[in-house]
Amino acid sequence: MDKTLAAQQRTRLREKLGGRAGMGAGLLLILIVMWLMGLGLGAGLQQLLSLTIWGIMLGGIIALGGVGLTLCYGVLKFPNFAHGELVTLGAYITFAIIQMLPKSAPIWHFSFGWELLLGMVIAMPVTGLVAVVIDRLLYRRLRVAKSALVLFAMASLGMAFFLRSVIYLLWGSDFHFFYVGRANPALHLPLGVRVQADQLFVFGLVVVLVVLLYLLLAKTKVGKAMRATADNPDLAQVRGINTERINAWTWMIGGGLAAAGGVMYGLASQLRPDMGFTLLLPMFAAVILGSIGSAFGALAGAIVIGIAMQVTSSFMSPAYGPAVAFALMVLALIVRPQGLFADK
Repeated sequence: MDKTLAAQQRTRLREKLGGRAGMGAGLLLILIVMWLMGLGLGAGLQQLLSLTIWGIMLGGIIALGGVGLTLCYGVLKFPNFAHGELVTLGAYITFAIIQMLPKSAPIWHFSFGWELLLGMVIAMPVTGLVAVVIDRLLYRRLRVAKSALVLFAMASLGMAFFLRSVIYLLWGSDFHFFYVGRANPALHLPLGVRVQADQLFVFGLVVVLVVLLYLLLAKTKVGKAMRATADNPDLAQVRGINTERINAWTWMIGGGLAAAGGVMYGLASQLRPDMGFTLLLPMFAAVILGSIGSAFGALAGAIVIGIAMQVTSSFMSPAYGPAVAFALMVLALIVRPQGLFADK
């Protein structure tokens, strides 16, 4: 009897720890431990506050790619390993447009002018169209043939190498910058925290795009059709929904968000052909952490990943950032595989 009671207590404990509140509390505890390790190893309070804010901005960049990734997975039901290259492609298309336009004065305290915003507005639909074309030429054939999931994954991996090769051919292997030699002044916030105006713009753009995506999914016919296709594509077809058109919309939106993420990442660092691949693991980690198919879940997961990657740089090499993201992803898969925002 005592053994049965003990087993029931252990089961209830696992359910609590694996619940949404338990997982959220666990992630908060992990971030607090990272903070304490930073303080214990010599990092100052102001440094850790700045790293936390920078982590939120990095999470915003990861979220732009992660939201598109989770949207494509939710509707199309396969992990698109070429999504990182769509991030890179969007950044390089914007770079090409900036090179063709005259440079304007910086906007407010930002380091960029109107030509970057115009380049991003053009790059988003162009990258979306590239994603649609890839789907029509490759993934649609696999859907028609009812291929196994592993074939979709391998095809997307091959497409990732192909797109990266195209980027190497068009722009070379050298690093590029949207602007060379332009100042990027820091804003002084309370408690001695310094943050760049560009970082505030990144996070503001992420919030706006995520809210617009939520409104599209919740309020428009296209969004409702996308949700119906994600829940049951066969039933959606029976109800008269053109699922192939919905797939095209999914690729267009996912590619556009990936392009925006690439532009923001390039603005924060530099452009290089493997920049999207570098973000791919943190994007998958954010999607799994927040729940696959949830836009707000991807945003929340990305912010946690971004803060963890930045705060741990106070006591270890920043090169281990992807390893931190991977560790959090594995922890999420063990404790709550459905993610933080999933109901079941």
